[in-house]
Amino acid sequence: MTIHDVQANRRQILASVSAAGLTLSFAVAPKADAQTAGAGALNAYVRVAPDGIVTITAKNPEIGQGIKTMLPMLIAEELDVDWKNVRIEQADNNPKAYGRQFAGGSMATPMHWEELRRVGAVARAMMIQAAAQAWNCAPGDCATTPGNVVNTKSGKTRSYGSLALACATITPPDPKSLTLKDPKAYRIIGKAMPQYDVGKIVTGQPLFGIDVQRPGMLYATFAKAPVFGAKVAGADLDAAKSVKGVRKAFVVEGAADGMAPAGAIGQGLLPGVAVVADTWWAARKGRDRLNVSWAEHPTSAQSSKGFAEQAKALSAGKGQRTARNDGDVDAALKGAAATVEAAYSYPFLSHANLEPQNCTAEFKDGKLEIWAPTQNPEPGRQLCARTLGIPAENITVHMVRCGGGFGRRLANDYMVEAAWIARETGAPVKLLWTREDDMAHDHYRPAGFHFFRGGVDAAGNLTALHDHFVTFGNGTVAASSAGMGGAEFPAQFVPNLRYEVSMMPLGVPTGPLRAPGSNALSFAFQSFIDELAHAAKADPLAFQIKLLGDKPVVGTAPASYGAARMVGVLKAVGEMSGWANRGKLPKGEGMGVACYFSHLGYFAEVAHVAVSPAGDVKVKKVWVAADVGRQIINPAGAMNQVQGSVLDGLSGALHQQITIASGRVEQSNFTDYPLLRINEAPPVEVKWVVTDFPPTGLGEPALPPAIPALTNAIFAATGKRVRSLPVTPDMLKA
Repeated sequence: MTIHDVQANRRQILASVSAAGLTLSFAVAPKADAQTAGAGALNAYVRVAPDGIVTITAKNPEIGQGIKTMLPMLIAEELDVDWKNVRIEQADNNPKAYGRQFAGGSMATPMHWEELRRVGAVARAMMIQAAAQAWNCAPGDCATTPGNVVNTKSGKTRSYGSLALACATITPPDPKSLTLKDPKAYRIIGKAMPQYDVGKIVTGQPLFGIDVQRPGMLYATFAKAPVFGAKVAGADLDAAKSVKGVRKAFVVEGAADGMAPAGAIGQGLLPGVAVVADTWWAARKGRDRLNVSWAEHPTSAQSSKGFAEQAKALSAGKGQRTARNDGDVDAALKGAAATVEAAYSYPFLSHANLEPQNCTAEFKDGKLEIWAPTQNPEPGRQLCARTLGIPAENITVHMVRCGGGFGRRLANDYMVEAAWIARETGAPVKLLWTREDDMAHDHYRPAGFHFFRGGVDAAGNLTALHDHFVTFGNGTVAASSAGMGGAEFPAQFVPNLRYEVSMMPLGVPTGPLRAPGSNALSFAFQSFIDELAHAAKADPLAFQIKLLGDKPVVGTAPASYGAARMVGVLKAVGEMSGWANRGKLPKGEGMGVACYFSHLGYFAEVAHVAVSPAGDVKVKKVWVAADVGRQIINPAGAMNQVQGSVLDGLSGALHQQITIASGRVEQSNFTDYPLLRINEAPPVEVKWVVTDFPPTGLGEPALPPAIPALTNAIFAATGKRVRSLPVTPDMLKA
């Protein structure tokens, strides 16, 4: 049986029967995006075979966040089946059937928590109705046990598999009319489940985009300019073609919209040179002989050093725009008992997916078929359609498991490159980026500069805060993930507060990185709040709680902030970390606290560090208190996401930066862009603070507070403030 979306009514149903079981289609009322999921689209989720095996379709891309397991758990719970009898299939990109399909923003749980449970509930209700008809009894006389319908009066039992064909005559109920399970009855939701593909992953079976094979497939590489967007001035194509196994080498002029406008995610087809060969090695050797020369480009004048100099100059004046202005900041600072001024900065970062960008494409008879490890398949399909000049309906995108995403694969530049090369080649082509390609042509987490002033009164209250934020954009629109809203904490909690923003032009592509915006802003704001706490001679944790006050919610949606929820996680992390005893730590050790609201989740974290006289930092432990609502769907996946987010944040803070010189990235591989190693990874203890709110996502919100918890702990250990990242031993030497 195949169940489709959740907003169907009785007159919106199509049914068909086959030897495999029953197929039901519910017409969907589009919810999120009318352009991609028009009225009348069909959504398929569940299939029940005669042998009782239940196949559930996972609609969203799997990038390691466990969504391929978690979303089917919601359906299986309400359908009432044994998890051991569930099989999971990855959906292809199909906006008419599934609406929006993407992995980003930790939105899968809040978007699907109720809807997909109702998909399972409808299927279960139909099984009960089919059994009631067979037994000539009332549906109320029937109940279910996993995979079976039971007549509560006669004791008769029918399996779901035996009822699948009979469901063809059943009119599905209105999903909203059904009562969902009491959480006390959950058998699947709330139980730790391993990721569905874990067996294939640990045994190295083909699963990822890089593993895709097609009959007659060739391999491609694509060389782009080190300076972003520069065109090809010349290339020795004949030298590349002389390499044994090379089939083609050609210049790609690039699309007119190759560089994305400010604020956009991703870009189109950039200029470059493609080499296509029988093997990846031959393609790479051919590329090495191209001897490409590149045209001049304005971005070559840009550099990290230049950005820092521009930011300092801009900070001396008024911001180009005011994002928020409450009270009278200047007067409050003059009257403050203590004031602090500090400049904070953070660098560009690369996503550094362990699986470099790749895509397989096949163009035949005017139609394009793509196998892509993408977080955002439909925009990729539309990009390919525009660039190749073919109808979007002529393009099929198969979603392949991603070897890491973190926001990088929301952009689909590698997809349009593969599509173009496949069309020009006339054969199936697998495009593979090298690690150096990946590092040099990322959509980087943008750098940023904050110039703070703050004041506290004699009672230790934060009375004034001013931030002049210098970022990147065209003057009115920030570059992708480079903006900051007026509600950024502690806005709404400080009576006199002003946020000013100035922007610098940027030719370097930027984009979302895990907890976009928040991953950088948290470091600057939560570190400066810690400075203000010390200026007030206050316990930093108590200072945060006092700042939040006793109001349960501050502001209005979508900027509402659950102050009481944040106080709850702060108190919890203080208890679990033994914060009150931090003064007993040995010399050179310290604990720091930070909190942050991100992607609907409230997180507070404490880091314990030891700093050697040489300035080397050892993170001994991190404690995390998290409020993501009333239900953890898959505790195993949830724990993985929180711990991974913390380690990801520490990795960036301690090791990583992308620097720009002459318009190009200076880093090239993990030798100069290192990741946190196993021996550096601290234990991460997690506590769930359960509150009566709908459950929210977990892929991102644990990362932001990890960084300032670390830097605040370093201050506690050394008395030295970390105001720029990454942390280096030179900053901390005794």
